[in-house]
Amino acid sequence: MGTLLVRRQCHVVLVGGYAGTGKTELGRTLTRLTGWMHIDKDTITGPVVEAALEALGRPADDRESAAYLSQVRPREYEALIATAHDNVSCGAGAIVTAPFLREYADPAWLARELKRFADEGAASTVVWVTCDVESMQSHLRRRGAARDNHKLGTWDEYLASIDLGFRPLVDHVVIDTSATAEPLTTQAERLVSQIAEPV
Repeated sequence: MGTLLVRRQCHVVLVGGYAGTGKTELGRTLTRLTGWMHIDKDTITGPVVEAALEALGRPADDRESAAYLSQVRPREYEALIATAHDNVSCGAGAIVTAPFLREYADPAWLARELKRFADEGAASTVVWVTCDVESMQSHLRRRGAARDNHKLGTWDEYLASIDLGFRPLVDHVVIDTSATAEPLTTQAERLVSQIAEPV
């Protein structure tokens, strides 16, 4: 007969922010500190998104067109959040990294998904990652992803199109990855100390 294990409450951390702010690096750092699953949007959906865009007659690196925004992006986020719920419903903590720009501006989405996580037995923390524009541009150039080419090629227009003062419409934690900010590991350790259950 198997041993009965007492299931502890798990935790889900939703990590959002603009491109190049360091969401994925924060997610990896948090996973190293906690052992929770790291579910990154570009990792789990990237190849499928590229194939879908090509099937629609769009470049694989398109992230700005109406075709991507209206037809591909909703399904991309649907798959991402479903993966998070699948893990959390099994008792596995999860760090979920994606821009979450529309989602963090939608109180109904936030209320629905955070309630679903709570119903699955998970506590939730919403994180917003920010940095100065010089650091953001440097991060994008350094990672060299094709999906960033349009942003980098029209940098001034891109900056004019985003709200650098944006914050999620729910209680949240801000992590600053600017060059002059505290080390990312220090901020991540502080976040974990605030949300992780004591052993």
